[in-house]
Amino acid sequence: MAFLFRPLRQVAGRALHTQTTSPASTPATALSLIRSQPSHYVVASVAGRKYTLAPRDLLTVPRLKDVNVGDVLSLSEIHEVGSREFTIRGNPIIPPENVKVQATVVEHTKGRMEVIFKKKRRKGYQRTIKHKQTYTRLRIGPIDVVESHS
Repeated sequence: MAFLFRPLRQVAGRALHTQTTSPASTPATALSLIRSQPSHYVVASVAGRKYTLAPRDLLTVPRLKDVNVGDVLSLSEIHEVGSREFTIRGNPIIPPENVKVQATVVEHTKGRMEVIFKKKRRKGYQRTIKHKQTYTRLRIGPIDVVESHS
């Protein structure tokens, strides 16, 4: 009988450690701590996928049709921002007024040749399909952690 109650006490003990304290003051304090650190990174969604990005990174994403070479894009879906010692995670994203990240379109390019071979046994059917996937390359600009005025 005591065996049945043991897991319940362990779960209740774990739940005590997950409670947060003073959630209203934490984001402003955490943003100032991250701003004081020398190097930053972000986890952002670009073209539907999440990427870990740092300043001056070169990012290759599937082709973005509505942009031209030299355009500057503002990344709005930032899920996490951090430095060597501190990290802030959004729920699900960090508001765009707190963190600003820009990316410049460097080029539109194509990947390597992909060969797709299709065959049906004993039917004489063989097809070879070749194509190159199109990509867009982005250069990540500086990560600006903006001081919130609350």
